[in-house]
Amino acid sequence: MSNDPAPDQIMQVGLGFWASKTLLSAVEMELFTELAKHPESGEALRDRLGLHPRSSRDFLDALVALGFLERDEQVYRNTPSTDLFLDKHKPSYIGGILEMANQRLYGFWGSLTEALRTGALQNEAKSGETPFFQALYADPARLRGFLAAMTGLSHGANLAIAERFPWHEHQTFVDVGTAQGDLAVQIALANEHLTGAGFDLPEVAPIFEAYVEQNGVQDRLRFAAGDFFADDLPQADVLVMGHILHDWGLEGKRTLISKAYESLPDAGALIVYETIIDDNRSENSFGLLMSLNMLIETEHGFDYTASDCMGWMTDAGFRSTRAEHLIGPDSMVVGVK
Repeated sequence: MSNDPAPDQIMQVGLGFWASKTLLSAVEMELFTELAKHPESGEALRDRLGLHPRSSRDFLDALVALGFLERDEQVYRNTPSTDLFLDKHKPSYIGGILEMANQRLYGFWGSLTEALRTGALQNEAKSGETPFFQALYADPARLRGFLAAMTGLSHGANLAIAERFPWHEHQTFVDVGTAQGDLAVQIALANEHLTGAGFDLPEVAPIFEAYVEQNGVQDRLRFAAGDFFADDLPQADVLVMGHILHDWGLEGKRTLISKAYESLPDAGALIVYETIIDDNRSENSFGLLMSLNMLIETEHGFDYTASDCMGWMTDAGFRSTRAEHLIGPDSMVVGVK
């Protein structure tokens, strides 16, 4: 096997937007949701999705070559992964984040060079439009769909936290920035002795409460309304912040960690989890790209390494810290007071 340099990876990544937009358009047209009903011929899919005869065969076969569809005698079907994760009618659907990528991020990332040179965000706020999340929280239907999509994206990590953290040492917990509440629900389902709360903006309350009731843990979980910068954090044995700290600059990160420390009792714990960058900053490409996404989406946010986070926890007063990989690009950092 030759060790000579080859252009393959350069070309694959450099033109990676070809494959990305092909998948995003398939999600936009709900191709995988249609195929979850039953396999279809290319002609039937062309008519159902409104595809042009010039594009349909190449589009569908590109999805086969990319590993998102299977084809047998010109009949197309989902792969096990796309059937599970990209069928809108399944609770495991994660396409919401891809819908957002298609509608928003795909265009904003076209301004990455400008962001790299100016350090300025490149989303709706750049042109004076209502910031995405402000508009999202003002629309209950859109907010419900978005929070459900976030659940699909983080469900695996939520299960891992519910199973691996030593919950037997504690009685109460609060999920700070709870969104739909999947992390709180999974912790409660796996640990029947615990009671807990989800802390988030008031608009989230009905969405959280419906999800908690759907999972049958409403007797042990409650919603606490508040703003984690403006208000004190609820008191509990364990506080969890999932996909929260990377939205903020260093000052904001330190503020939230300090507020958690003040709220916790002695021997209480703070769990921080998201796409933690490896300490060598050379392996978790998803975490590094997520940090660039924070450049696009926020004024000061960035992702960080486990060592960074443990340092901030130590500075806030936590007596011990540790890091643990969860699943995929996600890891957690734990600080004990």
